[in-house]
Amino acid sequence: MHNISSLKNDKIAILIVAAGRGNRARSKNHTDNTPKQYLKVNGETVLTKTLKCFRDFSNIIVVFHSDDEAHLQKAISGIGNHIRTVHGGATRTASVKAGLKDLASQSSNAPDYVLIHDAARPFLKQDTIAHVISALTTHQASVPVLPIVDALKTIDGQAVDRDKIVRVQTPQGFRFQDIFDAYSNIRDTDSFADDIALAKHNGYSIKMCQGDEANIKLTYENDFMQNTTLISVSGTGFDVHQICEGRSLWMCGVEIEAGFSLKGHSDADVGLHALTDALLGAIAEGDIGDHFPPSDPKWKGARSDQFLKHAANLVSEKNGIIDHIDVTVICEQPKIKPHRDAMRATIAKILSLPLGRVSVKATTTEKLGFTGRGEGIAATAIANVRIPLVEDGQ
Repeated sequence: MHNISSLKNDKIAILIVAAGRGNRARSKNHTDNTPKQYLKVNGETVLTKTLKCFRDFSNIIVVFHSDDEAHLQKAISGIGNHIRTVHGGATRTASVKAGLKDLASQSSNAPDYVLIHDAARPFLKQDTIAHVISALTTHQASVPVLPIVDALKTIDGQAVDRDKIVRVQTPQGFRFQDIFDAYSNIRDTDSFADDIALAKHNGYSIKMCQGDEANIKLTYENDFMQNTTLISVSGTGFDVHQICEGRSLWMCGVEIEAGFSLKGHSDADVGLHALTDALLGAIAEGDIGDHFPPSDPKWKGARSDQFLKHAANLVSEKNGIIDHIDVTVICEQPKIKPHRDAMRATIAKILSLPLGRVSVKATTTEKLGFTGRGEGIAATAIANVRIPLVEDGQ
């Protein structure tokens, strides 16, 4: 095989197809309709990671959607000045055709070979690139493939010979003039599943070379989560409210007939306030006062479950996962144990957690301090959360 370092020159062009909409990757966490190639994996956009796989090549073109200019500029900033961009078409075939046309316009520096790669494959390894390039010395086209390991059946149950089928990946490599001619001779309305399909259609010689299991195409939301490095973080919360006259109080989302109340701008639910701060702390989003300032009359008498839900939504927006929470109420009265299961169930519902991952307990201070004298109630909370590892420090 050729040493890949000797093949990285301006005679090998890289064409990245990044004009798709990625509808299948969207979820409640991506409500802004950002195309999947601009979503982040471990702190970098998918397109940025993909471009870094080709950082040593000097002739790179990205075919993108005209609506994505702002996303594109952020993704390619810092990669290098050797990246050119061109607007794609309505189909993948049209987009590749536009990219090849742009490469052909470089009359003084037209490439000998071109590798066409999906923007949504950011885990490409250098060995795979080398396999594809090496195969072009003997064939007009090359493609990385993987064997089928599962048994295959048709919809009606008929067996399919898996030895005659492979899984096809990118980059797909071509002698430039051959693939440019093939695309030049098709209509703009034509559509091929991939570039190898067009090469086959034109009778080109094709070399199937070794693919890589890690070189997956990010397609669904779960693909992003499985390929995101998660780290475990913890946040703590502490809150105090003064006892005042009244009939009942709110504690961990449950109303308790205590013969007294707690003084506060909202419903003074000391347990949920501590837990809200714990979640905010785990994701470094300040404290409850930053999000719901007591100076704002909007929150006077407000139920604290909405504060906790807000914090949980912020965790979700960061693609975080709440693993476990633990709340400790510190008071002489009321007795917490009779209400503990109801509190756990309420918190579990707010956070969409299994009951077994929610702990609520209580303790006293043996008549010492303001809680021991019955002047107030305190609560502490710990939240354990997994969040994506952010490599850019943001």
